[in-house]
Amino acid sequence: MTAENKKRLIRGIVCAGLLAVLLPVGFLTGLITWNITGASARINLGTLLKLVLMIAGVIGVQTLISFLLTLPKPDNHRARSVLTILSSILKYIAAIVMLCWGLAILGVNVSTIVASVGIVALVVGFSAESLISDMVTGAFMLFENQYNVGDIVEVENFRGTVTNIGLRTTSITDPGGNVKIINNSAMKNILNRSDKPSRSVCEIAVPYSTDFEDLERRIPALAESIYQAHTELFKKPPEYLGINQLADSGVVLKFVAEVDEDNIFSGSRVLNRDLLLGFKKLGIECPFPQVDVHNIPSD
Repeated sequence: MTAENKKRLIRGIVCAGLLAVLLPVGFLTGLITWNITGASARINLGTLLKLVLMIAGVIGVQTLISFLLTLPKPDNHRARSVLTILSSILKYIAAIVMLCWGLAILGVNVSTIVASVGIVALVVGFSAESLISDMVTGAFMLFENQYNVGDIVEVENFRGTVTNIGLRTTSITDPGGNVKIINNSAMKNILNRSDKPSRSVCEIAVPYSTDFEDLERRIPALAESIYQAHTELFKKPPEYLGINQLADSGVVLKFVAEVDEDNIFSGSRVLNRDLLLGFKKLGIECPFPQVDVHNIPSD
């Protein structure tokens, strides 16, 4: 159980315990009755106790349900996305329930407020255009399955794993643990790397004096040996694409290897190392820039 889940569970237990203690006390002392809709309701100790009990009860139920939603650990990204959306919706529902129920306890005619919501919503709609846009966009992204929790995406030059999808925002965590929270309406031009095969790239230089015909005949065996040594990382033997550049100090060869998206960087590091060691075993040293100093004798 994670630390966050423990906090939620403790919060739910505290709320439930408070409810279990205050509810019997309220009924025994007569502070709580079933008739809470009287026209002449006033704020007194009984009303305040009812509010406390109501808030504790709603928060306790919301915390318990949120905790239960964190227990399943589905491998399917779609199912994980639905769970995070439900958890986000639950918070809004709890807030609305506490607001309406609290007004009813205080003796406010909630039906009158509901009847005037149409006019208020029109006014609020113009001022909360961004909020509504975030919610609508989030719903469409979920229905269209553009991305899900656990997918690796790139948006606004930020690359990471989707860790949470809410009604308003999406959280993306990069390999360094940095979390970027983006409004759903701003999730545009998304590159979902989980939907496409990923390839680690390696560019390695060899001297111009290399016998390239002989080297290219020996590369397939070298690639196969690298694949056999790292079958858990590479999906198939690395592929030699050919001469990529005629650099100043050597000829640059390009290799690619198909990997899972979350192994794209580690695949490149392993490929760099094994190709370097493999070329050395073949008698090929990788060149590096050198400076020649010539002493010109003075007259």
